[in-house]
Amino acid sequence: MDWTALWLSLRLAFWTVVVLLPIGIWLGRVLAFRAFRGKGVVEALVALPLVLPPTVFGYYLLVAFGAASPIGQLWQALFGHQLVFTFEGLLVASIIFNLPFAIQPMQRGFEAIAPEIREAAACCGMPPWRALLRVELPLAWPGIMTAMVLSFAHTLGEFGIVLMVGGSIPGETRTIAIAIYDRVQAFDDLAAAQMSALLLAVSLVTIALTFAFSRRVGRRLG
Repeated sequence: MDWTALWLSLRLAFWTVVVLLPIGIWLGRVLAFRAFRGKGVVEALVALPLVLPPTVFGYYLLVAFGAASPIGQLWQALFGHQLVFTFEGLLVASIIFNLPFAIQPMQRGFEAIAPEIREAAACCGMPPWRALLRVELPLAWPGIMTAMVLSFAHTLGEFGIVLMVGGSIPGETRTIAIAIYDRVQAFDDLAAAQMSALLLAVSLVTIALTFAFSRRVGRRLG
């Protein structure tokens, strides 16, 4: 059992959700409530990771983050090391690849809020930030929680992006999915089965606890 790979996967999934939560709320709300030129293009870009094969998407991210790219050179100048094949690069790639899993459910959650409710909050004199916290977020909570669960679970099982951008560096970029693949390649079926079962259990428990917490908080906020 590769506990280091499991811990790295959990850490990657956690920070992916932490970063995507404010991004998803902001962009999901913008896409739900505002009409602007180019909105269809933005929605298409957000959904792009859903239709591109992970290896193709990972290849473009590898090129974009590489030492010869402006992003890679800027990262090297700021932090003294390359972005690809590091945990930081893996995190950035994970955030980008999970954008549709975070933004789309949140967008649907905000779209489900009746316009009359937002208008009533404005008529009551609520400033926009207070209306967001007291009215919109509680009503959009199911979509927000769905986005967080999907992003977390998807990150745990992601393989193609991790392999292309991070490789398989123990303790740095070798996630549980990569570790399972390595064990299968080495014909170590017992270790692969154990890690697969553990990953399945962690995913199921995470989803069950999160949905239970979502229902509890939703009733309390309602």
